[in-house]
This record gives sequence, structure tokens and C-alpha cells, in this order.
Amino acid sequence: MAPSPTRLRQIALVAADLDRARQLLTRVIGTEVIFEDPAVAQWGLKNFLVPIGGDIIEVVSPFRPDTPASRQLSKRGDGGYMIIMQTLDANARNRYIEEHKLAKVIFCHELEESVCIQYHPKGIKGGVIPELDSHHPSTSYPNPILERFSPWHAAGPPSAYTAYSAGMKRHSGLHLLSVALRLAPGDRDTSAAAEQWEGIFGVSKGKREGEIEFTNATMSFIPGEQEKSEGIVEIVIGVEGQERLSGIQRRATEEGLKFTDSGCIDMLGIRWRFLQVAPDEIVKSRI
Repeated sequence: MAPSPTRLRQIALVAADLDRARQLLTRVIGTEVIFEDPAVAQWGLKNFLVPIGGDIIEVVSPFRPDTPASRQLSKRGDGGYMIIMQTLDANARNRYIEEHKLAKVIFCHELEESVCIQYHPKGIKGGVIPELDSHHPSTSYPNPILERFSPWHAAGPPSAYTAYSAGMKRHSGLHLLSVALRLAPGDRDTSAAAEQWEGIFGVSKGKREGEIEFTNATMSFIPGEQEKSEGIVEIVIGVEGQERLSGIQRRATEEGLKFTDSGCIDMLGIRWRFLQVAPDEIVKSRI
């Protein structure tokens, strides 16, 4: 099955202290909470979602010790948890995945307007839970992948779209540009990782070795290292305007966060890189 346009719509992180995570993301980045999903309690979790323009950073935190999130926290600490992709037809892709036994479905939820399918991370390079979702085209949003502020089921029901999309638009000066995943210790084949994600989830390989290309962002793989966990290591966010970028750096300092030698911010177990961008620098094929 050939690759198809796929959007990196949401990145989920896991944190032991949800209140502290909320304080850091909203204050440092200068965004806001647009949704807290009571439904995640069925998995022993609490969460919140913040917009990066039309895309989402989610943070989950377990309140029970018997959850995958709590086990991950005990092994790795705060850090990356899920990569959530939006494709044209998640059901069609899943039929191909199941027919060829490429990945195991662990959760599937279908609504009138959307489909959500989560896959077991075992055997999937990158150390995250992959999720492949789709929204059915509508009169208002005939191409939901390419429309930056199109509806997104994880941010609330259709009746809440006006409210949460307003939150997204208030932060239209933020752009999700890329994410980097470290492979497992001993695994240095980044090209094989990119080929696997293309073959399973239909995300086209990028221009660089070990990279896949979404409609709005890229995801790269870096070689595994001994004594370092696999998973998300870096998130890159484009920021419109020097004033907004300087504010992020100032607030990170005020929060006592550490800066790397390359100017990245260490926050919630992830290296965050903020780059100044102009609106016309965002490639037209991106959103």
C-alpha cells in the first residue's frame, strides 16, 4: 500500500507531576490548556492538551500504578509517550496493517466524524505508542489534513470545536516543525526505522536519511546509545517573532530550566528547540 499524506497532529508526553507540567508548558511556551479529557480515567490517567497552532501537545499522568504510563515513568522518568498521526483513511490503512500482520491494534474507537486506532509499541522502532487517526471530510473541512485548524477529536466533541479552535488560533504563531526519536540501545539503523514507519503507517520517507515527512513536520530517528532509553528526545517548535522567542527563553530561565550548549531547553524529559520563523517561511504544503 502506497504512502499517503499524513499529518503529525499530536505528540503525547508522560509526566509524574501533571500540575508542574501544566505550569511549564503554558507559561514557558506561552500557550494554554484547551481540553482535559475525563475519558482517559478508564486507563488510570489524567491529561491536558495545549495547542501549538492547529497541532497538539498532550501530557498524561497516571494515578494508578498498574498502567503502561506508570511503568514507563518508573523506567525512564518524564518523557515521550505517543506519536499521534492523522491520515486520510485510518480504517483502510489498518486493514492493510492487519492483513500483513505489521502491527497489533490495542485500542480502536470510531465516532461518526472520526476514527482512532492505537498500536502496540512492541516491534515498532522509536519507543513510542503509535496512533493513526482520521477525520471524515465535511463541507466545512473537505481536506482536514491540510487545513490547519480543522476539527480534532482528541480536543473535544464536535460541539466544542468553536471553543477549542479559538484556542488554537490564539496560538497561531507557534508551529510544530519536527520531532526526533532515539532508537533502542544497539540499534543504529535509522534508515530501517524510517522505512518501517513508511511501510506500516504510510508516512513517506523524507529527504534525509532516517527521516519521515508529514504534511506539517518531519520525524527523524537517531542511533541508539548504550544506557540511554529509546523514545522522543527532541521537539522543535517554530515561533513567529523575536519578541515571542525571547519571551520563551526568559520564562524558561525564570522557571529554573536548564539550557543545553546548543540553546535548547530541557523540559519534561525532552529537549525543546525553539526557532524563529516568519509566516512565509512555513512551506505551503505544510500547515
